[in-house]
Amino acid sequence: MSVVKENAALAALDFVESGMTLGLGSGSTAEIFIDRLGEKVAGGMKVVGVPTSKRTAECAIEAGVPLIEPDKVDRIHLTIDGADEVDPAFNLIKGGGACLLREKIIANASERMLVIVDASKMVEILGKFPLPIEVDPFGMALTAEQVFDALKVTGCKEAQTVLRQMKDGSGPLVTDGGNYILDSKCKAIPNPADTALALSQIPGVMEHGLFIDLADVLIVGEADHARVIELSRD
Repeated sequence: MSVVKENAALAALDFVESGMTLGLGSGSTAEIFIDRLGEKVAGGMKVVGVPTSKRTAECAIEAGVPLIEPDKVDRIHLTIDGADEVDPAFNLIKGGGACLLREKIIANASERMLVIVDASKMVEILGKFPLPIEVDPFGMALTAEQVFDALKVTGCKEAQTVLRQMKDGSGPLVTDGGNYILDSKCKAIPNPADTALALSQIPGVMEHGLFIDLADVLIVGEADHARVIELSRD
């Protein structure tokens, strides 16, 4: 287990209070957090979690964290999730684990979003990590063409886009929602908000991996501690 991820996950627990409904993110660092949250629950903390993926739900059940269906929730106090990249304005790229649609639904519905990462995820400009875009399988080639155009128009000089495949090579990866993932290798996304808006206007795009104005707190795990950075929106 990565020490830096462990330190980030432990620091995130300081933001959790008994009685909260929590959005539970996806990915390796989020899973460490869920394990540690399970220890708190075993010690008497009362929380319920809303999972952002089937894998997250499985981890929460294994850790003993009670779950609730999203449709039965009227308030999500805090979402704790990871990220593939974070820029200085707390804009994120997410979706390396193919859970971006459900992750964004829960993050957008939350009062606060806390992002736990290691220092390697911090970048000056988003885009080195390929941007995941979740698309409807119907008319996917047409959608991919519009994605390419939207990326170019909003300043991405490179926009090589590929359909994500299953690791075993058996065919396209299918998300929990039954969609495909296009990975756009932009190298740099100079105008994340403009790119996010342009992608959102394409009918075949179910969701994209640019998380704009959603993260409130960033926890960066390091070798012997974690840095906590809170974004001021004033």
